[in-house]
Amino acid sequence: MSSVLGTYARKNISFSKGKGCYLYDLNGEKYLDFVSGIAVNSLGHCHEHLVKIIQEQSQKLWHVSNAFIIPEQEKLAKRLTDYTFADFVCFQNSGTEATEVSIKIARKYFYAIGQPNKKRIITFKGAFHGRTIATLFAANNPKHIEGFDPKVDGFDQVPFADHKSLKEAVTDETAGIMVETIQGEGGIKEVPDYCLKGLRELCDEKNLLLILDEVQCGIGRTGDFFAFEKSGIIPDIVPIAKGIGGGFPLGACLLTKKVSIGMTPGTHGSTFGGNPLAMAVGNGVLDIILQDGFLDNVKKISEYFDQKLISLKKKYSKIILEVRGRGLLKGLKLAVDNTKFIETLMKYKMLVVKAEEQVIRLFPALIVSKKEIDEAISKIDKTCKEMS
Repeated sequence: MSSVLGTYARKNISFSKGKGCYLYDLNGEKYLDFVSGIAVNSLGHCHEHLVKIIQEQSQKLWHVSNAFIIPEQEKLAKRLTDYTFADFVCFQNSGTEATEVSIKIARKYFYAIGQPNKKRIITFKGAFHGRTIATLFAANNPKHIEGFDPKVDGFDQVPFADHKSLKEAVTDETAGIMVETIQGEGGIKEVPDYCLKGLRELCDEKNLLLILDEVQCGIGRTGDFFAFEKSGIIPDIVPIAKGIGGGFPLGACLLTKKVSIGMTPGTHGSTFGGNPLAMAVGNGVLDIILQDGFLDNVKKISEYFDQKLISLKKKYSKIILEVRGRGLLKGLKLAVDNTKFIETLMKYKMLVVKAEEQVIRLFPALIVSKKEIDEAISKIDKTCKEMS
């Protein structure tokens, strides 16, 4: 009997090592990994640059308190603000913490400008914003909130893509709108560019803040650094995590100068957030992702992946109902049980993860090659054939 608390329905498999897009189990069997730690291992397993970075930093300094200036933190923050819309960065350890502080920033902003009544956040059905008590009730998924009453108030949820309900939900107490640019757990559902523009316009009209959760879809996963970039809008707050650490625990909240006004000394803190070791890794990830041509290559390989998946959908139209997502954040909506599909796929030594609406999520590392894409397509083909 395991002494680990049973909060996960784990597969009966363990891995001893990983390299690139592959994991190796305890018996040495090789698996094609299209889970990537759920969009975490952005540069694959044991990327040589990150290994070198961790080795070097681990021999210098792991952790100091945020009571002191941390040069590695200053460097990563500057690189992120230079490259993005943001003016400031607040470092955390995870995506749920990044989302939590986003909520705090939005509420504190209106408190600081003399409108403390504006404290409610509008969210969308199917969302996933983390596992803290506040973020659980922000997403309001019945499966996740059961047994965790009393409800954390302050959130008003509307159906995904229901523009009328969204506008009706805005009141004098609304502080902001929080949405995943591409819903991950909810089934790889993308907010179209015209809707993102509409959200920005609504926020400007009603004096609201726009929070775009890019924990899963950001940091190059769509071929752009952020998934919202194609829309041309500027959000107020963007929580990130997963890919920015390349497998090392790292989260952050990016925000504009305007909304930072309430976040004065003492309003937020983190013991481990922004420590030198995590910051070194984050900088190492940016070294690779921000190289000339890297994101262009992600787009090219994504187009190839798209074509192959669409061909599979045509071939197995009674199994694959829809190809969803963008870049290397892909979902297949299935006509069959996604859990059984995943189990069958594992027989062919390929790993994927499920989502709502009978969707399987495909998260190859951003360094994936055409050869590895072809291998994935072959394994999915065999699985579809077996389940036909």
